[in-house]
Amino acid sequence: VVLTLSMIELIPGLPNIDRGILNPVLFVLSAPVFFWAGAQFHIGFWRVTRSGGADMNSLISVGTGAAFIYSTVATFAPQVLGSGGIAPSVYYDTATVIITLILFGRNLEHRAKRGTGEAIRRLMDLGAKNALIERDGHEITVSVEDVQVGDIVVVKPGQKVPVDGVIISGFSAVDESMVTGESIPVAKAEGYKVVGATINTTGSFRFRAERVGADTMLAQIIKLVRAAQGSKAPIQRLADRVAGVFVPIVIGVALITFAVWLVFGPEPKLVFSLFTFITVLIIACPCSLGLATPTAVMVGTGKGAELGILIKNAESLERAHKLTTVVLDKTGTITAGSPEVTDIIPLDGVSEEDILALAAAVEKDSEHPLAGAVVRAAEDKGIDFPEALDFDSITGEGIVASSSGRRIAIGNTRLMTRLEIEIRDEIQRGIADLEDAGKTSMIVARENEVIGIIAVADAPKGGAAQAIQRLKTMDLKVVMVTGDNERTARAIADSVGIEKAMANILPSGKADVIKQLQREGEIVAMVGDGINDAPALAQADIGIAIGSGTDVAIESSEIILIKGDLGAVVDAILLSSSTMRIIKQNLFWAFIYNSLGIPIAAGVMYPLLGWLLSPMIAAGAMAFSSVSVVGNSLRLKRFKAVN
Repeated sequence: VVLTLSMIELIPGLPNIDRGILNPVLFVLSAPVFFWAGAQFHIGFWRVTRSGGADMNSLISVGTGAAFIYSTVATFAPQVLGSGGIAPSVYYDTATVIITLILFGRNLEHRAKRGTGEAIRRLMDLGAKNALIERDGHEITVSVEDVQVGDIVVVKPGQKVPVDGVIISGFSAVDESMVTGESIPVAKAEGYKVVGATINTTGSFRFRAERVGADTMLAQIIKLVRAAQGSKAPIQRLADRVAGVFVPIVIGVALITFAVWLVFGPEPKLVFSLFTFITVLIIACPCSLGLATPTAVMVGTGKGAELGILIKNAESLERAHKLTTVVLDKTGTITAGSPEVTDIIPLDGVSEEDILALAAAVEKDSEHPLAGAVVRAAEDKGIDFPEALDFDSITGEGIVASSSGRRIAIGNTRLMTRLEIEIRDEIQRGIADLEDAGKTSMIVARENEVIGIIAVADAPKGGAAQAIQRLKTMDLKVVMVTGDNERTARAIADSVGIEKAMANILPSGKADVIKQLQREGEIVAMVGDGINDAPALAQADIGIAIGSGTDVAIESSEIILIKGDLGAVVDAILLSSSTMRIIKQNLFWAFIYNSLGIPIAAGVMYPLLGWLLSPMIAAGAMAFSSVSVVGNSLRLKRFKAVN
């Protein structure tokens, strides 16, 4: 309305209202905009001025204040500003439109910021609202907030897991895509951990609640991302310092512009002086400069959460693209952290299936990790294994049992020697070859004859070799450190393409390795998952924890990989590079915009073309600059994971 009434003479069909009536009406309409809607700018200007500083609120408040105060004087005391009997013009529209445009731009900015948290809000919305728990022998439904640690929770097909815990009975497949990004449901049985907000798909199970409320994995994800979005990267602190110098310079330029036009400008000099003064202040407003870093950081951390990469703070997001060396722990990081059957070597015409069936029958009741690997391998292949009896476990050597009336032994060479079972030379050579490859051999014998060898190893994770190759193509040095022996370390390193492997390294030694690399000028990331990795994770320039690792490792790191996939290390570094590229683009265009805009606003084109930039156009351009920075930052939402 203010804008329309201000241009009433230029709009055909509207009545010609006397300025003596119109200007007071404009004052009444503009006052709420200036004093109420613009209060945040004036209060901000007052606070920063009292502390001896200046910011973008200073420019907005001074610019709109000059336009409004000048117009108020022109309305109620025109004789003060009159020149040659001509009533001075009013600029209520300048003050109101500038405030409106800036608030509109900020509204778009806040909407964009809210948009960066879509992944987190989606997790929050998908969380269970209620839980079915067992109390006093009855199943009752309670609010998820009322679930306590130790409660037995019942989850039926199609229901959401309400909190984090460990299954105590039942079997099912759980869709964990909202937490890990994996689309294939994960099989869960007794002893397996479940995470709140995931979805039970097939069977039913009961689990004991271990983490509730703010301690659940979902709550921690939300907390980490919020903390990261609220933190400042060093480059943002630099931008803030530049803005602190830039704003006083702009105010100085505006005052000089005012003085030059007042002395050398055409009549009415005061009007031209005020016009250019206001325009310089508005177009130079560093809103886009202030938005350049935080919007990109917010979008970047939000995208990371979407991909299962939790970035604890903006500083680590910035530093990741500067890395020169990545140090990897072996067990649980490069490898799965649990033994798997890698080779089955049959002898004397016995099939692989028969060997695995006999071994699984003997090992099924053993709690040894290697026994579990054999039983899992048989189950995965769908092999039915016979019943075994008369178990005799010999510590450090193996197990002897009977099946179908025949003695079955599975173990190492010491067990075979004890049982007086011959190990032929070709068998010994096969065992040596397997052990040279970092694998543990188990000899399977029936009666007094060796019928096969089963090799078990903590095998590399799927995609580990490809991820390490990508790191190397990015000109990053890759180093493996482990507490394992040299032979096993070398075998795993060779299998995934790592040239430098350091074995027999104690936890404190891992931190020393990081320190040495840093002394050599390297910027180091440490990737690990265990308590023994915590010192190295804390020492590294960036600690990257595998999400399935220990709480100590996670607390000692800056970046957490929920999926535990080494490919996410590549994604984190690339996301850092993309974020920094966006920030630099934002800062460049913000500075270029202000540098080009200020001379035009000051009126350098007037002597040549007789042209001055309107304060309203300057405000629109400034708002557009801010929105363009936000839009450029939102391009990060299109970032694609490489793995």
